[in-house]
Amino acid sequence: MLIANPIYDVVFKYLMEDSKVAKLLIGSIIGYEILELEFRPKSFTANVPGSEEAIRPLFTIYHLDFSAKIKTEQEEKLVIIEVQKAKLPTDIIRFRQYLGKQYSDKKNIYKVAAADGSTKNLALPIISIYFLGHALDHIHDIPVIHVNRKYIDMYSQLEITQKDQFIESLSHDSYVISIQDLKTRRRNELEILLSVFDQSNQTSDEHILNVREEDFPEQFRPIIRRLQKAVEVPEIRDNMEAEDIYLEEFENQERRALVAEQKTEEALRVIEQERQRAEQERQRAEQERQRAEQLYKEKLQTLQRMRKAGLSDTEICTFLSISAEELEEMTNDSNDE
Repeated sequence: MLIANPIYDVVFKYLMEDSKVAKLLIGSIIGYEILELEFRPKSFTANVPGSEEAIRPLFTIYHLDFSAKIKTEQEEKLVIIEVQKAKLPTDIIRFRQYLGKQYSDKKNIYKVAAADGSTKNLALPIISIYFLGHALDHIHDIPVIHVNRKYIDMYSQLEITQKDQFIESLSHDSYVISIQDLKTRRRNELEILLSVFDQSNQTSDEHILNVREEDFPEQFRPIIRRLQKAVEVPEIRDNMEAEDIYLEEFENQERRALVAEQKTEEALRVIEQERQRAEQERQRAEQERQRAEQLYKEKLQTLQRMRKAGLSDTEICTFLSISAEELEEMTNDSNDE
């Protein structure tokens, strides 16, 4: 079965706009039943400087926000689920910026009734899901990572099982999906589901993946069929091609920026080396000056002793290896002292 490649922003968005599919995918990742899901799409774009069509955007990172009611073992609770997808390692800066906006967004609160009859605002917990199109630096062959917070008593080192609103509001769980590490990983239902992102299934057209529908459990097949349907939408194909062009240009920009940064660092390194050499020369010159000054003082002292001993100018010049003119100058300096 041919399906659209969900690593592309336009395909991923099309996939997640289907509420049933979004519930299925997100619920499978976080391990909770999703009772309600409200789609709040957001995306951040950047123009390509110098491009002929500068008004057309480049999608380097894609965000999908959902307000969800999930069913945990203890309760039903509202959460913000953010799904972020990146193709470049440098997108980590944009991840941080966006996460900061989520924490500060006044929309991400809910009201609860207090014991005295008043209401108070509480921050919605955040769950982050990161789809990475690039490899992690130090973790390999692990396609799905759950960053799971724990409360630890620092004295006993025991885990505290009771949750607290203050801590929950200022920290969050996250899930990191390394698309490159999905290859041939089919050890559980989640890895089977996420294999729809496996780029080893690319056909001769990198926009299209070839998968076997029968390899997926029946409950996951709506995702496969949604991606199959995306292949038939001409606008999606056009946007995938545009995304390739813009991503290549963006990568070229980052390479150029890296080269410029390396050149700047090299120039600064050379300047620093020259500064250090100049400082060393200055110190050597100062040492030579001090040495010469000390030798001259010693000569003056010797001259004074020889004068007191009654030696003639000729004898003094011969002993000190100086001319008559130098003797006269030293005699004046000696008198000044």
